[in-house]
Amino acid sequence: MKQSLKYIVVFIMSISAKASFILLPMDETTQQNHLKAYGITYWCLNKDYKASWLLNYRGGSFLLPDADEIRKECKIRGVSFEILSDSEQVSILDEISSPSQNMESVILEKAPKIAVYTPKGKQPWDDAVTLVLTYAEIPFTPIYDEEVLSDQLLLYDWLHLHHEDFTGQYGKFYAAYKNTPWYIEQKKDAEALAVKLGYAKVSQEKGAVAKKIRDFVIGGGFMFAMCSATDSFDISLTADGIDICEAMFDGDASEPNYQSKLNYGNSFAFKDFILERRPEQYEFSDIDMTTKRRITPDKDYFTLMEYSAKWDPIPSMLCQNHTQLVKGFMGQTTSFDSALIKSNVLIMGACELNGEARYIHGEKGKGMFTFFGGHDPEDYQHQVGDPPTVLDLHPNSPGYRLILNNVLFPAAKKKKLKT
Repeated sequence: MKQSLKYIVVFIMSISAKASFILLPMDETTQQNHLKAYGITYWCLNKDYKASWLLNYRGGSFLLPDADEIRKECKIRGVSFEILSDSEQVSILDEISSPSQNMESVILEKAPKIAVYTPKGKQPWDDAVTLVLTYAEIPFTPIYDEEVLSDQLLLYDWLHLHHEDFTGQYGKFYAAYKNTPWYIEQKKDAEALAVKLGYAKVSQEKGAVAKKIRDFVIGGGFMFAMCSATDSFDISLTADGIDICEAMFDGDASEPNYQSKLNYGNSFAFKDFILERRPEQYEFSDIDMTTKRRITPDKDYFTLMEYSAKWDPIPSMLCQNHTQLVKGFMGQTTSFDSALIKSNVLIMGACELNGEARYIHGEKGKGMFTFFGGHDPEDYQHQVGDPPTVLDLHPNSPGYRLILNNVLFPAAKKKKLKT
């Protein structure tokens, strides 16, 4: 009888200790591939598995149900995972829910539908987001002006813009590349597309695209922009209906005194900026700090801000990382002059040495946007024609993690921002 009772107790204990959850740890020492861990989480959501994002718990770990196919997928993709019993999962959630801990568990509800604004034929290494989405095996749909202007943004939850120019000045590449075949061909293609879509000038067509994107965000969409898409987008909205392009860009002179006619109320993030009038300057305005910053590469870092995970889960999600100190990197738009950022926009990452903002976030209507300065987090000074970054060499990149935070963010069950 005693022997039978012993077996029964052991059996009951084995059931209670049965693995029920998978933890994808995201701390610095445990996770061997942070970037692909986001892809696993997205894959689970796409298959209708429940998932939770454990903010500030071991670097922003992910909690998934235990299933053989999830274990198998983690092994295939090289993602570190830990098996948890019911009691271990309850213990972790109890720790997270404690008022003394700056942690929170956020439910991820559905895999967001992702669109990447990119011209046909663009190389994937021209865009860090396209690069990391491909590496993490997160599906996305490339779209461009025709799709945007025909209201196809309504099909998506999340839109990415990268090294783009919404002002119609062809990226301000004129001085260095005006005689190169690729510049001449791109200008010709852009002009042909504008005419096809019913616009006399590329600047007018790009302005219409910017306003469609604006409406997408106001209606509840989420927009993430990097590099020159950040400031050129805001400049386009601010200069709506004003000709700021010189003759080599659109065939006629710019409008007299256009600086005084800008409407800063139209912009998402920036205010009181001065446009760069000289067409030979590889710069749009004084928003960007590239030519103003005085910092050497070895000291080029920015710090992520810390938020209350329980009260401010949105910026907390966007700043999840295994380090608060992130290596800086350059781009056409490297960083933002903090003095030119609107007061209702959060500065989530900044370099204290020169007062620049690197990573900012705000609300517009029912939607939200995040701007991230720089071109490629693991290519310090990306040049035209440089080889692509090999992400197998950077599977734990903190800068690329910030991009993927934004990719997963729309999947979260939202709580109202308190900050």
